[in-house]
Amino acid sequence: MQILLTGGTGLVGRALCRHFKQQGCQLIVLSRQPDKVAGLCSGARGILTLDELNSGEPVDVVINLAGAPIADRPWSPSRRQLLRHSRIDLTRELVDWMAQRAQPPAVLLSASATGWYGDRGEERVDESSAPPIADFASQLCQDWEAEAMRAEAFGSRVACVRIAPVLSAEGGMLAKLLPVFRLGLGGRLGNGQQWMPWTHIDDLVRLFAHVLANDSCRGVYNACSPGVVRNAEFTRALAHTLRRPALLPAPAWALKLLLGEMSILLTGGQHVQPKRAADSGFAWHYPDLSAALQQLLIAPKRG
Repeated sequence: MQILLTGGTGLVGRALCRHFKQQGCQLIVLSRQPDKVAGLCSGARGILTLDELNSGEPVDVVINLAGAPIADRPWSPSRRQLLRHSRIDLTRELVDWMAQRAQPPAVLLSASATGWYGDRGEERVDESSAPPIADFASQLCQDWEAEAMRAEAFGSRVACVRIAPVLSAEGGMLAKLLPVFRLGLGGRLGNGQQWMPWTHIDDLVRLFAHVLANDSCRGVYNACSPGVVRNAEFTRALAHTLRRPALLPAPAWALKLLLGEMSILLTGGQHVQPKRAADSGFAWHYPDLSAALQQLLIAPKRG
């Protein structure tokens, strides 16, 4: 099986490359720095443009992960434009390329995010829930998914994977939190009562593999643990794992002042349930937050 990935050099992409390389798949990664792909992505072949793949070269599966980081800096007008271009415009180009091939790839797995649901307070949501009155992040996800779903028109099976904040020892959310928490300077965000979906990197990779392997899997899937927690509980669990206090909350007004509209990513929440993943027979290795943090932050050191 030959798999084309966009965003393959990121945290999730690297983990997927490791997994599929172990399964004997051939990997191609579309990257702005193709010369670095082999070293980062388990020996994958790097390409700069889709034109480097001639029409006769088979591509069985496309995994679309590309997108500039959404939480790295405030959403200025230029940043909003970049976030949309790196997700929506690239996905449109990718689907157009798929459509032009003599044999379109059989499967498109396209990333999205649990931010699709917006700030839902205490409401429980799953893949059947209606979209919210869209804020910027939610509208971004809705438009991103709409571009990916166009591939159904020429017969590709499409699944959009709404990814929750990813827990990994190699980067992502934990990498940003650990320095502060290890100094004993961590704390809840706002009042700490907002629901906070999350997923262990290993379960995320396994869910992608599960959706790919099952022909009946199409549409949207929430890639999050069934053990969703409130932000205050996440804070306590992380501090307990690191054996540090967590006594310094970040007030909502300060986050709003510092980050503007982007603060909704920290103070808003979604009580998201992965119903369709569960219904499809997927089983989590890490449904419990404390066990996930122990495995990522403590267990590796024992080896």
